[in-house]
Amino acid sequence: MYVCVRVYTPAPPPPHIFSCSSVDGHLEKKSEQELKDEEMDLFTKYYSEWKGGRKNTNEFYKTIPRFYYRLPAEDEVLLQKLREESRAVFLQRKSRELLDNEELQNLWFLLDKHQTPPMIGEEAMINYENFLKVGEKAGPKCKQFFTAKVFAKLLHTDSYGRISIMQFFNYVMRKVWLHQTRIGLSLYDVAGQGYLRESDLENYILELIPTLPQLDGLEKSFYSFYVCTAVRKFFFFLDPLRTGKIKIQDILACSFLDDLLELRDEELSKESQETNWFSAPSALRVYGQYLNLDKDHNGMLSKEELSRYGTATMTNVFLDRVFQECLTYDGEMDYKTYLDFVLALENRKEPAALQYIFKLLDIENKGYLNVFSLNYFFRAIQELMKIHGQDPVSFQDVKDEIFDMVKPKDPLKISLQDLINSNQGDTVTTILIDLNGFWTYENREALVANDNENSTDLDDT
Repeated sequence: MYVCVRVYTPAPPPPHIFSCSSVDGHLEKKSEQELKDEEMDLFTKYYSEWKGGRKNTNEFYKTIPRFYYRLPAEDEVLLQKLREESRAVFLQRKSRELLDNEELQNLWFLLDKHQTPPMIGEEAMINYENFLKVGEKAGPKCKQFFTAKVFAKLLHTDSYGRISIMQFFNYVMRKVWLHQTRIGLSLYDVAGQGYLRESDLENYILELIPTLPQLDGLEKSFYSFYVCTAVRKFFFFLDPLRTGKIKIQDILACSFLDDLLELRDEELSKESQETNWFSAPSALRVYGQYLNLDKDHNGMLSKEELSRYGTATMTNVFLDRVFQECLTYDGEMDYKTYLDFVLALENRKEPAALQYIFKLLDIENKGYLNVFSLNYFFRAIQELMKIHGQDPVSFQDVKDEIFDMVKPKDPLKISLQDLINSNQGDTVTTILIDLNGFWTYENREALVANDNENSTDLDDT
């Protein structure tokens, strides 16, 4: 019997592993570095061939599109005029796209005609089907309001899947008002960059005064002071970095413009006027306080004159810091700087006001308050307590209480953000700068008890 035996021999190694050596005729293995060099040479060769053969067929990539258009210089009168005219035409076109009073009345008529019963109390409702029907009949200007997105925004808990006609109409009115106001503000945007400078906003408010019935009693000689008082609130809260300009978008987003235009209401209550910074009584109050503090009648306030502000119990240490950090003229404060001071002290819960006061308390400019800073200011409170015959309170107790209230991220430092997040910033700052404020805080429980007793007595009578 013959047995066939197949002998398997291993395949020869790839040619790049071994190369024939001319010495002794043996196969010699390539080094790792040689292999890497060879691989890099091949890569470079093939990549160069690929890149050279690639052609860009898109003409757009050959030139970079223009993305910057410089503003005309002051001496380029013709270009400036052209820019102003083109902006005016643009704003007029935008204004014509808005609903006028007649179109708003027609919209209300259509909504009322297509209401979907039953009513909720006295409130008319409309479902999505009728909502779309009104949208078709209302005209092209209203098209943007009749979308599923707007309907869904106003849809709440109605079991029939309807929205309130009044809420929708108020939504449309608000949108139209915002666009009208934006166009009105943009007319004063001299640079055309979407922001107003201080002089731009001053012009806007000055020309607005005759349209506000609640300001009819103001004398024209007071207009400049009123405008300064009104504009200062916008810039104090909306320009924290003191750049000298405010975005029109920010003006529209805040409530200040609503407060200002509220003065159009001829029947605005006395209480509303007193709480509205822009009202005539409020502006006259602030300016009157300034005149009363100005004992030497030079139109400026010295540190001594300012010390009589409010209850006249602010510490000298704090007042020193005010005159060190704030803009003064020969060591005296003008009306504009005084307005910042008043806005900060009257709105201590607001972040912008806390930022103003925090800067004064941060004597080392470190961006935080430490035990040294707190002690520096509270020592002045202790001195005033002695002068007024009160028993001084231990700083250690006050310091612990402040840190307990604020609960800062770092147990040894209080940052501005810590103060804002704690919702106790107004209390903390009052404790450190004003004796009367500190006394009120220390005796808060007794004062509450007294108030309760007084209210009980009134109920009995």
